[in-house]
Amino acid sequence: MGLVTFLYCLYLVAPILLLVVGSFGTSWTNSLLPSGATFDWYLEVASDASFQRAFMTSLQVVFVTCVINVLLGVPFAYAVFSAARRGVRLAARIFTLLPVAVPELVLGFGFIIAFSSSYTPWLGSTWLLICAHVVLTLPYLVGALLGDMDRLGIAEMERVAETLGAGFWQRFRDIVLPSLRYSLLSGLMMVTAISIGEFQISNLVAGFLSRTYPVVLLQAFYGATGLACAATVVLIVLALLAASASAVGARFSHFRQKARP
Repeated sequence: MGLVTFLYCLYLVAPILLLVVGSFGTSWTNSLLPSGATFDWYLEVASDASFQRAFMTSLQVVFVTCVINVLLGVPFAYAVFSAARRGVRLAARIFTLLPVAVPELVLGFGFIIAFSSSYTPWLGSTWLLICAHVVLTLPYLVGALLGDMDRLGIAEMERVAETLGAGFWQRFRDIVLPSLRYSLLSGLMMVTAISIGEFQISNLVAGFLSRTYPVVLLQAFYGATGLACAATVVLIVLALLAASASAVGARFSHFRQKARP
C-alpha cells in the first residue's frame, strides 16, 4: 500500500517538478533536464503584454464568477435544503450536478451553438465567458453549502427561532448566513481554484481579447519551452494558494462542528 501511495505521489509531483526546473533552464531540447540556469523567463512572463492582459482577464473572470456564485449559490442551496419533499431535493441536487457530469467539451460546443447566431451574437464576449465559468463552478459551491447545512443542524436552529417569533429574513440573516461563513469561504476558494485553471470551455468560448491565462499559456508551449514552464509555474502557484485556502476554510468548518455541544 505504501509503495502504491509513493508511486502515485511521484506520478503527481514529477511533472510539476520538471516544470519548475524547466522554468529556470536556459534551453531544453531533446533531454530529460534543461541546460543552463536563468531567471529571465519569469521576467519575460511579467513583461509580456499578452500574458499581462490574460492574467488581468483571468482575475476579472474569477472575481465576477465568485460574486455571481454567492448571489445565486446561497439562495439556491438554501431553497434546496428547505424543500419539503425529498423528491424535490433529490431532483434539484441532480440538476445542480449536471455541469459536473457533462464533459466540458460538450458544454463548450453547446455555448458555441447557442450564442453564435445572429440573434445571440455573444460568442467571444467576456460576459459569456463568465457565465460559462459560473455554470462550471456553481455546483461545487452549492455542494459545500448543502453539506454544511446538513451537518450543522440548521433546520433545528431555524425551528427553534421560528417558535420564538423570528421571521424568514431574520432567520436567514441571523442563523443561516453566519453558520455558513466558513463553508462559503471554502467553497469560494474552490471556485477560485477551478476558475483560474479552467481551459476547455475558455478556449472554446473566449474571444481574442478575452483570452484567459490558461489559453495564452497553451500557445506559449509552441514557442520557448522555458517561457511556457515559467508561465505554468505561476498558474500552479495561484491554484495551490486557492486550494490551500479552501482546505483551511473546510478545516475551520470541521472544527466548529466538533466544538458545538
